[in-house]
Amino acid sequence: MGENELDETARRLAKSLTPGDLDHTLSRITAAAVEVLPEVEYASITVKHSDGRLETAAPTDDVLWGVDAAQYDLQEGPCYDAAVEAAHVLAPDLANDPRFPRYAVTATAVGIRAQAGIRLFDAPKSQGALNLYSTRIGAFEDLGSIGLLFRHQSAMAIAYAQEIQNLQEALRTRRTIGQAIGIVMERYSLSDQRAFAFLTRLSQHGNVKLNKVAERLVADADSKTGN
Repeated sequence: MGENELDETARRLAKSLTPGDLDHTLSRITAAAVEVLPEVEYASITVKHSDGRLETAAPTDDVLWGVDAAQYDLQEGPCYDAAVEAAHVLAPDLANDPRFPRYAVTATAVGIRAQAGIRLFDAPKSQGALNLYSTRIGAFEDLGSIGLLFRHQSAMAIAYAQEIQNLQEALRTRRTIGQAIGIVMERYSLSDQRAFAFLTRLSQHGNVKLNKVAERLVADADSKTGN
């Protein structure tokens, strides 16, 4: 890829991968993969959770639900390897790839002839890989610099989205705890400091996180007032 073409790709990526909430960002990544990356006809993202569970996110075509699920069930395929083991997996000719003999039967049955998996992120509680699909044999033989550029741009967008999500969760937690403190203050005629100490003791004695204690108190109060 020439320098001018790479610059143009970078410009298109920057425009396409607008960060937002996490679901929006993942959807933009797969849509941009189809729009910007050469030879990509379909795309999805595989998320590996901390408990080992694999989940498909933001597929650009419904056929990918079954294709991805087959890879998870068989524990075989480019998207499985990219999410679990390797960082970069290329399979330009699935039907004749000795690494994926069982999965290739499912893929070729729905017209998928080539595939690539690119690790996008490694977070404390999850890993994610971008899955690229083509109906043309020989696709993805060399993603080269454009694949690395896409991975870098996507990782930045995901990191931003995760920060925003964590911030929103923190604000929700803070608001809920504040509501619970208010309920305890009113119910037991306590100061805000003593009400917070009361919630903390409930959390410790019940071995339940403080935010969960607060959520239960608020939900209970709402149910009694009919909210």
